[in-house]
Amino acid sequence: MADETPLRLGTRGSPLARWQADWVAGKLREQGVAVEIVLITTQGDVKTGPLASFGGVGVFTKEIQRALLDGRVDLAVHSLKDLPTEPIPGLKVAAVPPREAAGDVLVTRDGVSLEKLPQGARVGTGSTRRRAQLLYVRSDLVIEDIRGNVETRLAKLDAGEYDAIVLAEAGLTRLGMRERIQHVLPQKIMLPAIGQGALGLETRSDDPRSIAAVEKLDDPLTHRAVVAERSFLATLRGGCLAPVGAFAFFEGGNLERALVLEGAILSKDGRECKRGIIKAGGEWAVEMGAELAKVLLADGAQKLIDAAR
Repeated sequence: MADETPLRLGTRGSPLARWQADWVAGKLREQGVAVEIVLITTQGDVKTGPLASFGGVGVFTKEIQRALLDGRVDLAVHSLKDLPTEPIPGLKVAAVPPREAAGDVLVTRDGVSLEKLPQGARVGTGSTRRRAQLLYVRSDLVIEDIRGNVETRLAKLDAGEYDAIVLAEAGLTRLGMRERIQHVLPQKIMLPAIGQGALGLETRSDDPRSIAAVEKLDDPLTHRAVVAERSFLATLRGGCLAPVGAFAFFEGGNLERALVLEGAILSKDGRECKRGIIKAGGEWAVEMGAELAKVLLADGAQKLIDAAR
């Protein structure tokens, strides 16, 4: 007889995190798997100020991973861009569902594009990656820190605290706010965060029931692409605080075609940028990420990584 005990799914309580957890729970229930959602408060949910001021790495995931290891939940749903690349003994990313749009968008009060923002415009972002890439193309902009969930950030923009803000396209799409998307920033200007737009479904590595349930939600195209991106970041040892962006995709959306990985490392002030691209078969995803990182490090990126720490 099948085990009918609900899988306990751990998630943060923000609207976007709840949407992601509800989506995964819905897909599992379609398979006949009972699911119970467990809300967990993380360090990133309760602290204020810039993420860099209190560590940054793992602030949205550590408490959820601890609950997994302690057996309080059976499954965690993470935004992969928040999940550190350092492996946690006893845990595994068992599945990566199909990716939502991976890019970043510029939302402005009057609808103007990045190119037409006035000199010295105030742009809100809490990301060193976004800050550095914006300054690389518009050194005149005043980049100001912004925290809070998507709704809070949009409210601050609408109240006139900023002339523009940068958000992930995936978040606005999942929250049903695509009407707020005015300008999708091209990747030649703004490479996304590692794993942006993708979800990571994490389980205990010795829990075959949970693994078997979530593996049915895995998308090999997305999974291999984010493996390449995460290998790139892990080799740089940049962590979430370094101005690092990357994106990988299969040509033609076909596993039999080449996997393409593009990555960049910038100085925090946006004055310097080391960028490169690599292509190989998808089975080499880990090696691709490591190789591209080594090429950029040899080209002078190491000093940019060190300065960002």
